[in-house]
Amino acid sequence: MSLLPSTQRALLHRIATAQAQGRTPSLAAAVVRDGETVWTGARSMLGDSHAPDSGTQYRIGSITKTFVAVLVMRLRDEGLIDLSDPLEAHLKGTQAGPATIHQLLTHTAGIGAEPRGPWWERTPGTLRPDVETLYVEDTQTVLPAGRRHHYSNPGFAYLGALVERLRGASWGEVLLDEVLRPLGMDRTTLLPEAPHAGGFAVHPWADVMLPEPLTDTGAMGPAGQLWSTTGDLARFAAFLAAGHDGVLGADTVEEMRTPAAPPAFGSWDAGQGLGVQLSRTPEGRLIAGHSGSMPGFLASLHLSVEDGLASVVLTNVTSGTTTTAVANDLIRLVAEHEPRIPEPWRPLSDEDADPELLALTGPWYWGANPYTLHLRAGRRLELTPLGAAGRASRFLPNADGTWTGLDGYYTGETLRVHHDGDGGVTHLDLATFVLTRSPYDPDAPIPGGVDGWTR
Repeated sequence: MSLLPSTQRALLHRIATAQAQGRTPSLAAAVVRDGETVWTGARSMLGDSHAPDSGTQYRIGSITKTFVAVLVMRLRDEGLIDLSDPLEAHLKGTQAGPATIHQLLTHTAGIGAEPRGPWWERTPGTLRPDVETLYVEDTQTVLPAGRRHHYSNPGFAYLGALVERLRGASWGEVLLDEVLRPLGMDRTTLLPEAPHAGGFAVHPWADVMLPEPLTDTGAMGPAGQLWSTTGDLARFAAFLAAGHDGVLGADTVEEMRTPAAPPAFGSWDAGQGLGVQLSRTPEGRLIAGHSGSMPGFLASLHLSVEDGLASVVLTNVTSGTTTTAVANDLIRLVAEHEPRIPEPWRPLSDEDADPELLALTGPWYWGANPYTLHLRAGRRLELTPLGAAGRASRFLPNADGTWTGLDGYYTGETLRVHHDGDGGVTHLDLATFVLTRSPYDPDAPIPGGVDGWTR
């Protein structure tokens, strides 16, 4: 599947503009649609003949954190940890022991944004050889834990050390075995491997460049060490959208993309999932992914699950180009030029079209508020309000004949069907709310009782 020539030209124009106006030595980008890379493009200060390709490595900075989060979620799915566990339950001797794993994943532990010593991104990791003393003593906590989002690079250094402690190998080795190889990402590494871009700073007032140091950040590596390519990150974006049987299932990556912390910086247009940054674009599109920066490099990986689109933007400049805006624009351009074609309607299977389930569909009332219950594929139910307001939710069937809410107000809550002595359905119980076939049905157990309707 390829994009129309007009769409490709619009994408090329966007990255060319970003490279020129941002005075970026080079810029490489890719677009993924429904799990398949459908466009790649690049620009270079040396001309098209020297433009990077989909196998050219760039440093991806904090996109590394999402990889580490995947390793942590694998531990959770295996039952080795619970996200509510304090770090010290599994990793002793750190300055963030009381912080929970969930708080570290969501940057809500209240610990400092940066480790002790000189700027860690531009100095050797040997200055901070381990995670036991990443902060100056007694200064690691800057905010009350669990109260608000406060980005912390050392928080992910701790999570990387947690992975090492429970797996008995370095986080880089674990990442290679458990994520990179299964996803076919053979150009993602801890240290650069040719061909790779060099990192530069560009003078703010003159068109001259300064090479940035290519450091090994040691214990801080899980916060931003990785190098990767547009080709590899396109595969990773497809994984974050749909999961992978050998890495994490679709339900877990959806959990990672779900808001799990108060909005960042007081903005309701930005939030944080489990190692995944969340945002809403001006046109209302929901974006998940992560941005990254290291001296000499800027990067963004974004995906819109609703549009079935993802984008990757990699540059080798310290500042001047907003890769986040470019990545969002690449998704927007494809969505506008070639909107997603809806899947064709198909009837339910014979198994799903159970007569007892069909009998549950149609109007229901919570008090005097009208709702409709729909039957969907996989024996799922969907409750939608018929009036101007009401709580909608989807429900997943359970083996015991109940359903569990998947979203909205009723997330995690139980929907039960109640029967009379003859087997007829009398009412639905949804988290103690009674739904009946008529408004305030006097034959149903309405809390407070029903005296009957009057004029």
